Amino acid sequence: MEMLNDILGYKDLKIYQNDEFFAFSLDSIVLANYCTIRYRDKKIVDFCSGNAVVSMIISKRTSSNIDGVEIQEKVYDLAVKSIECNKLSDRIRMFNEDIKDFSNRNLNSYDLVVCNPPYFKIESGNKKNISPEKLIARHEIMINLNEVCSCAKKVLKDNGCLTMVHRSDRLMEILTEFRKNNIEPKRIKFVYETVDKASTLVLIEGQKNGKVGLIIEKPLILYNEDGSYTSEYACLQKEVRV
Repeated sequence: MEMLNDILGYKDLKIYQNDEFFAFSLDSIVLANYCTIRYRDKKIVDFCSGNAVVSMIISKRTSSNIDGVEIQEKVYDLAVKSIECNKLSDRIRMFNEDIKDFSNRNLNSYDLVVCNPPYFKIESGNKKNISPEKLIARHEIMINLNEVCSCAKKVLKDNGCLTMVHRSDRLMEILTEFRKNNIEPKRIKFVYETVDKASTLVLIEGQKNGKVGLIIEKPLILYNEDGSYTSEYACLQKEVRV
């Protein structure tokens, strides 16, 4: 069923969702706040954009143009409705196509790529009773990690950046694919649900043809023992323009 919700932490942003599809989660909010947006960054593209939650949050941080690429038509339609609902059509454009085709048409065009890609390999996990939309969003059916990095390399300008959120247990693969595609890892931040649990998410930023030099940043812990937001996570939800 389709519904209109608030985006957590952003009372003036609404988003259309369908409970039969893959709903946006905290990783999208964290990604949108983590990416570095330099003053010179005029063109941003959101790969695997889903219903455009990352693009809309980023629009609160910059006046730069943002493009979103989503292969699933039904999910793309929700993104367009959300963008129109928030009166952001002049800032955010959506493209309903395969990222691989999009990247071949937009070589060396973007300053920043952000991506919340499918986390699981095709052979992993239980796929029973999962809708096609959820399956494509969660598993590397339409695009895999190598292809995401390859496409980012194509569309990025020299010294442009790729920022990704992914599962911590795939970090070594991510680092390998970044470097294979001439994207030098520059920042890593591990995300923990609580201080006493292992990290399940990692944020990583790399620069196309960048110099060697990696910073492992202070971890982000989302919740206190009582279930409340930590001060670090609460700060991420502030609406700050640059």
